[in-house]
Amino acid sequence: MTGPERDSRRVLVIEDDRELIDLLDLHLRPEGFHVAAAADGAAGLRAFQEGGYALVILDWMLPSLSGIEVLKGIRAGDRRTPVLMLTARGEEADKVLGLELGCDDYMTKPFSMRELVVRVKVLLRRVVRAEEIARIAAGDRIIELGELAIDHGKRKVTVRGKPVQLTVKEYDLLHTLASRPGRTFSRRQLLDLIWSSDAEVYEHTVNSHVNRLRNKIEANPNRPRLILTVWGIGYRFTDEPAATGA
Repeated sequence: MTGPERDSRRVLVIEDDRELIDLLDLHLRPEGFHVAAAADGAAGLRAFQEGGYALVILDWMLPSLSGIEVLKGIRAGDRRTPVLMLTARGEEADKVLGLELGCDDYMTKPFSMRELVVRVKVLLRRVVRAEEIARIAAGDRIIELGELAIDHGKRKVTVRGKPVQLTVKEYDLLHTLASRPGRTFSRRQLLDLIWSSDAEVYEHTVNSHVNRLRNKIEANPNRPRLILTVWGIGYRFTDEPAATGA
């Protein structure tokens, strides 16, 4: 079963406590997430099947359908969307059951909102990395875009056949953008994906790395044709394969 295309920032909260829904929204929205909510299990499962969400936060004790039944319904047609169970049921047997049925993480109430936000980010990073590994396993090891070539197996970049020396972060940034041409990444998303373990890194770091990359791979860094600025949001890699600015 194939669901709707996922939006990497949409989070579905299936929870019957309105105050908790509002609190989750309050803390996730500043991190760039868009929160939708359903107050009972049946409505939550329908919303998931229709919505193309990147992640689900799921209570166990719900009206109409329990969280476990919702989890079974999600996993019947979708094995990859991460589900974080957020529940007052803290017994080891409950955690084991939830994990065995396919939830990816399990937090018990009361909980730290700060920790929850971190766990959401970690789960989404796992999805991105798993998709990247799957592409590599399928043979998508070399990205060629006009005169730019990225050999991900060797972490080697060439422009017009000549090797380009990149730092680790510059390479990770380039590969993240180039492997998804046309997709816009906010600066916050790029920070989460590439600088995830560095607490004292800010959005201007992304800008400076993009500028350095342009100086190394663009024919004219002042008029970039590969790494494009999306004003007010972030950056995207061109989806015009021949655009190299010879």
